[in-house]
Amino acid sequence: MYKNLAAALAAACVSLFPSFAHSAQPAPPAQPVAPPLKIGFVYVAPLTDAGWVHQHDEGRKAIEAALPGKVVTTYVENVAEGADAERVIRDLARQGNRLIFTPSFGYMEPTLKVAREFPDVKFESVTGYKTAPNVATVNARYYQGRYLAGIAAGRMSRTHVAGYVAGFPIPEVIQGINAFTLGMRSVDPRAQVKVVWLDAWFDPPRERDAAMTLFNQDVDVIAFHTGSTAVMAAAQERGKMAVAYHSDMRKVAPDAQIVAVTHQWGGYDVQRARAVLDGTWKSGNVWGGVAEGMIRVGDFGPKVPEAVRDEVLARQKDMAEGRLKVFSAAADVRDNEGRVVIAKGTALDDEQILKMNWLVEGVQGAVGR
Repeated sequence: MYKNLAAALAAACVSLFPSFAHSAQPAPPAQPVAPPLKIGFVYVAPLTDAGWVHQHDEGRKAIEAALPGKVVTTYVENVAEGADAERVIRDLARQGNRLIFTPSFGYMEPTLKVAREFPDVKFESVTGYKTAPNVATVNARYYQGRYLAGIAAGRMSRTHVAGYVAGFPIPEVIQGINAFTLGMRSVDPRAQVKVVWLDAWFDPPRERDAAMTLFNQDVDVIAFHTGSTAVMAAAQERGKMAVAYHSDMRKVAPDAQIVAVTHQWGGYDVQRARAVLDGTWKSGNVWGGVAEGMIRVGDFGPKVPEAVRDEVLARQKDMAEGRLKVFSAAADVRDNEGRVVIAKGTALDDEQILKMNWLVEGVQGAVGR
């Protein structure tokens, strides 16, 4: 009797509460959760509030914001090009990073060497030009921003003389000097640009000294291709004007900054991280600029009249839409030794731009000196 009653009660519970019966069944095995993708960055200088390294760290942060829970990022700062870079890149690969960004020209060969040892790791060589099955290259058309900044400098200068503190005499730096000069002379044909070479990417005391030397030579507006904010601080101190590079630097030079050429890496970095996650990553060679959103000119300082701002932004729009090409010639363009380097009615192709080793008319100095 009790056995029958117990069976009846059990049947009633099942009919009234079917989930009760289900709960007695073994739970299905949990699906394994994929571990987050580990991503490493190697920085050639210390991480500060502005500059080349800062902008790449903004790209790292963009990856974390876009892919929460799917990625873990890390970085190593102030890594010298050469043997130190090779050691750090190899350490990051050994630590399980499956995507590694190496943003400095001198990291190219160390990246390729380590990549051969870790064929399952993907590498992004920023400013390099050599690829491999697991090494992609990416760079930006910095020269486009330089031309636009040159327009602002040409409109603002009263001495018709600009200064330029340059790192190394490699094509991308030379492109920038030439584009800046062409932009300046497009609105001020008398403009001259004086260059000081440092043979260093990040050396704040020497960057400052170079700027001060140029300010003593009739320079009233200055640009630079180095990694710190020292040139901007020097311009602020001397009451001169300056073009910020890599980042908006008004925090350092609120009165001196007339405009900034900024690098925007976040979009590219996020795209490449997603490609690794979904298995679509492929090696390639990307060279983006204003049209792709990788270079932007803006962040005008308080001294810049509205008319100048409007002119620069209008030319930026022309550039984005393909109407303005920096290295094209309505009339013969000559180097500073008098040779025709862009014939009237022609334009340089990318291969010619990437091999640029001459300085345009209006630049005082020589490549590397």
